[in-house]
Amino acid sequence: MASYGNMRNPVDVVLHEYVRQCSIAMSCADLARATLFLARHGVRNDGTRLLGVSGAKRVNAVMLTCGTYDAAGQFAYRVGLPGKSGVGGGIIAVVPGKCAICVWSPGLDARGNSVAGVDALDRFTTLTGWSVF
Repeated sequence: MASYGNMRNPVDVVLHEYVRQCSIAMSCADLARATLFLARHGVRNDGTRLLGVSGAKRVNAVMLTCGTYDAAGQFAYRVGLPGKSGVGGGIIAVVPGKCAICVWSPGLDARGNSVAGVDALDRFTTLTGWSVF
């Protein structure tokens, strides 16, 4: 990053903040609530706007296209929702206009996504028909 001129802060400060943010403890319910504003087109539970409609659409588009690392295409094909996975085994998925969902299971596939989590979301969208496709 530094060789491309993308470091505007000292490396030790950037690493400290990255590790701190990756170490936040949250439950599945906490994660789903934290991302619900994306399903509500940028509006928080209290009715205040966190992002504009266009901004929420863009965040969802980025999650759909790269939120599950190199498996984004497969995730879109199987699950059909914008999602973001983490190496701790959690995955959040957004059903625009309806809800945000979080699943968690620590067994990861070769691309760093929860095996059981992807399967659960696949089954969920198949049973409910809630997909962006």
